[in-house]
Amino acid sequence: MNFNFNQNIVLEDEHVLLPPLQETDADNLLEISLNEPETWEYSLVQANGKENLINYIQLAVKARENKTQFPFIVFDKKSGKFAGSSRFYDINLDFKTLQLGFTWYGKQFRGTGLNKHCKFLMLQFAFEELGMERVEFRADNKNVRSIAAMISIGCKEEGILRNHMPTFDSDIRRDTIILSILKREWFDDVKDNLIKRL
Repeated sequence: MNFNFNQNIVLEDEHVLLPPLQETDADNLLEISLNEPETWEYSLVQANGKENLINYIQLAVKARENKTQFPFIVFDKKSGKFAGSSRFYDINLDFKTLQLGFTWYGKQFRGTGLNKHCKFLMLQFAFEELGMERVEFRADNKNVRSIAAMISIGCKEEGILRNHMPTFDSDIRRDTIILSILKREWFDDVKDNLIKRL
């Protein structure tokens, strides 16, 4: 199994386009960054405001260069607008595992089905192109909306990492929920169930 981090991987269906996130994409996401700062309420790396957004994207691009992450920008074909971002990270080709996360969308794209299209494309690529055995998802255990979205695409809850990591600009530490989809689950029913909901 080989994952070429330098390759211009583009995932696409009739509703959404996911090209690799580039440093030049700051302008494409700036409107959300400036007007919807609460989007990163549960994120340790903030992207609210132009300076934070540029830093956020630079860190993502650097992680791709270091072959630990592969970030995408999300383009909603229906509205003709850039909607947010998502990525593969903690990619372990030897163990055939990765995490899927750093996902965020502007308000107008939440609850529209866009996320399901993005996740379908990313999961399909992970399991069917990369041959992954496990795709893991994590979230702040207080992030009810994010957890519900992960369960709705077929993730299974595995447990809670207590007092797992710091939160942004606070002495409070967060509990992190872990969810996952296994390769056999993808082919047994998760893929078909997700297709029906697209």
